[in-house]
Amino acid sequence: MATVSPYPPHPGHPAGGVPGHGPRVRWWQRNWVRYGALITLLTLSGLVILALVRQQTGTEGFLVGLGLAVLPVPLLVAAFRWLDRVDPGPWRNLLFSFAWGACAAALIAIVANSFATRWIATTTADPTSADTLGATVIAPIVEESAKAAAVLLVFLFRRRDFTGIVDGVVIAGVTATGFAFTENILYLGTAFGTDQLTGDRGFTSVTAATFFVRIVMSPFAHPLFTVLTGIGFGIAALSPDRHHVRRVLVPLTGLLLAMGMHAVWNGSSTFGQYGFFEVYGAFMVPAFGLLTWLAVWTRQRELRTVREELPAYVYAGWLTPAEPFVLGSMKARRLAREYAGHHLGRPAARSVAQYEAYATSLAFLRHRAARGRAGADFALRERELLHELWQRREVARPALEYAARRTAPPVAVVVPPWPPVYGSYGTSLYNPYRS
Repeated sequence: MATVSPYPPHPGHPAGGVPGHGPRVRWWQRNWVRYGALITLLTLSGLVILALVRQQTGTEGFLVGLGLAVLPVPLLVAAFRWLDRVDPGPWRNLLFSFAWGACAAALIAIVANSFATRWIATTTADPTSADTLGATVIAPIVEESAKAAAVLLVFLFRRRDFTGIVDGVVIAGVTATGFAFTENILYLGTAFGTDQLTGDRGFTSVTAATFFVRIVMSPFAHPLFTVLTGIGFGIAALSPDRHHVRRVLVPLTGLLLAMGMHAVWNGSSTFGQYGFFEVYGAFMVPAFGLLTWLAVWTRQRELRTVREELPAYVYAGWLTPAEPFVLGSMKARRLAREYAGHHLGRPAARSVAQYEAYATSLAFLRHRAARGRAGADFALRERELLHELWQRREVARPALEYAARRTAPPVAVVVPPWPPVYGSYGTSLYNPYRS
């Protein structure tokens, strides 16, 4: 067994490292520069898209569109956040994704779609065909590519937070929710302006029809398309680094499927009087149901991974025997947080939630290592997670034990001697705190 320190190094510094003596970081590599550039880009995109939409809808139409378009946003974001509850990613990733979809992707789509449609109309001298071609071909390619850029950026620069299919679904879905939000403001605001000119009111107005189609019937349309891209990136995240071709082709395939589904949806109006309803019933609803089932099944699989991987740390003394079961059950995790909040206050409930999140990340890290998909920083990352768990054990363990008593089946917990995984404390079963 390798010799280790009786206590792990502080998670902020690698073992043996000296603060301030690492490789020199150039100014453009500093976090504040990158964050500043990203915030500036999104802010400028937001201001430009705001001006463009307001120009097309008018101030009154913009306000009406904004009030109606915001209605499905909390429900969609909450649904994706619920899906991500097993191993929740940081809010900053979701905020970036929504902002990218609502600002940058929407701006790219408006500019590129308008330019392409005008160019086709000028070239062919057929505005009607140009509009149809723009909606069924140009728009799906431009819009899905613009939304996919957000997923790609998170995949490349927040790799630690992007570990599987659920992460891809959540990032893609929130990005598309932001995009649909801006697009709905434009469509609803324009419809309201049309009603102002024609004098239509109530259920027979263009605004009511647009609201019914876009907000009531198909608020999930854009998220459904882009989720296919997210699934592709999620599969790529699960693939070993050496499989370079798969890690490129699978996300590209997901993007092409998203474009194809988007094209079919946009082209439904050209399929006859009832084309929209036929595509909606025969294509969109089944696809939505299938992808929903896939997302929920993947979430259950993640919980099973937690229950299967954490017993190794029970054997080493990091966790109590009941914890793998509690941490692998969403009901038990909720009971633990509620118990801590009721008896010890909100800070304790937050500590328990953090304990659950770190333990889940630890299980996924070990799962990837066992399959040869862990990165070179596996040992350091494992030490960081174990250190965070140990710091919160005094608050979390009573709550987890209570949840176990409320939910665990009345059977003895047997912990087998799990085999070691490379790179962690000499062996994966070593616990310096217990020495």
